[in-house]
Amino acid sequence: MKKIGILNSEISKVISELGHTDTIVICDSGLPIPAHVKRIDLALKQGVPSFMDCLETVLLEMQVEQAFIASEMDQVTPKLKKQMETSLNGVTVHEVSHEELKTMTHQAKAIIRTGEFTPYANVILQAGVIF
Repeated sequence: MKKIGILNSEISKVISELGHTDTIVICDSGLPIPAHVKRIDLALKQGVPSFMDCLETVLLEMQVEQAFIASEMDQVTPKLKKQMETSLNGVTVHEVSHEELKTMTHQAKAIIRTGEFTPYANVILQAGVIF
């Protein structure tokens, strides 16, 4: 049994296989997931697991150089946006329209679906390098 880090084998595998500029998505329960992108579905029920729990756990293992969020968060979910930016401390965060974000998910290596019911609780994380 794995002693530390992410216990979910699919997430652990995806992160270990990322190269520089590859992306993964952490999303709420409603984001459409393209059929050709690997879906890692963690949603158990409303709010479980939460978007922030998943993001904070992934950030412990993944080197992130850029993140992309929906610009709509400013008006609809400013509290969540602030929490996300705090967790992404030091990472450049780009705002794009929600429609553009959905288009960008087509290039992701995987999409991790949470049980989050908060609108626009989605982030695209772009892998960096540790050297």
